[in-house]
Amino acid sequence: MGALGDRIRIHTGDITKLAVDAIVNAANSSLLGGGGVDGAIHRAAGPELVAECRMLHGCKTGDAKLTKGYRLPARYVIHTVGPVWQGGGKGEAELLASCYRRSLEIALGHNCRTVAFPAISTGIYRFPKDKATGIAVDTVTDFLQQDPLLETVTFCCFDEQVAELYRHAVAVLGEG
Repeated sequence: MGALGDRIRIHTGDITKLAVDAIVNAANSSLLGGGGVDGAIHRAAGPELVAECRMLHGCKTGDAKLTKGYRLPARYVIHTVGPVWQGGGKGEAELLASCYRRSLEIALGHNCRTVAFPAISTGIYRFPKDKATGIAVDTVTDFLQQDPLLETVTFCCFDEQVAELYRHAVAVLGEG
């Protein structure tokens, strides 16, 4: 794995505190704030964020849109809408992979070298955490292999249990 492994980091803590070029927000389709990480990002960024989000007219599941970071240490927020888990037969895995891919494409388009992701769709959208972390790591790894400009991608985990799932997914990848 070598250099690729050095470009993936796993961090337990508050994504709103990370000084990276872009943090990714697990948003709802309105982009106007909500619960969980979405609400935390909106609170930390300040009222200017929701004002800019209003002008984006929402976002489709699996896609992503960019705003400024405002009061966050991150320069940008990339809002992506993850799928709601409905048992796995409704294209949820492909939509989740698309969230990671689109977010990274947008980050690169704005010269971002460091990006941090939350565990998209694993909260109120109930995507099974083990499946979601595997999809996240696979998608990000594929992207990093094709793009040398991205320096680091951080998976920012709310708790140590989720961080452990990411560590396992990265380790499995290293064996493959």
